[in-house]
Amino acid sequence: MPALWIAIALVVLLRLAELVYAGRNTARLLAQGGVEHGRGHYPVIVALHAGWLAALALLVPPDTPAQWPWLALFAALQAARVWVIASLGPYWTTRIITLPGAPLVRRGPYRFLRHPNYWVVAAEIAVLPLAFGAWQIALAFSALNALVLAHRIRVEQAALAPRSPITD
Repeated sequence: MPALWIAIALVVLLRLAELVYAGRNTARLLAQGGVEHGRGHYPVIVALHAGWLAALALLVPPDTPAQWPWLALFAALQAARVWVIASLGPYWTTRIITLPGAPLVRRGPYRFLRHPNYWVVAAEIAVLPLAFGAWQIALAFSALNALVLAHRIRVEQAALAPRSPITD
């Protein structure tokens, strides 16, 4: 099986597992009185990510050789993604859910960066296409992602503004 298809299949499987975990966290947070913000742009994010994977599957010839340094970087980004998810634990969702009165998480990568998940996602969107020489896909979807994230970060910042940081 071509490396491209293996990479896409692994990303799809990981994202599906994340959606299950995020869905459970979302349901629990909402049941505890959490509030969703920015619901209207969520379908745009889903479409962007689905389009990114579809573009790779449809526009990159399956026999394109992988550039292993880029794939190694993509694997490192998956480790960073796990660190982000583990750091947020029960608060990690794919949506913007705030739980009134809950402090902001300031552990893991959140000690060093605001929105580390978005940094990881931005890098992933560029790096995976580059691993297969598809710089045009990397450029186009990175630009689209930047536009979507600019809006999402504004919404998230406004939603999180009233909360105070967790001290470990």
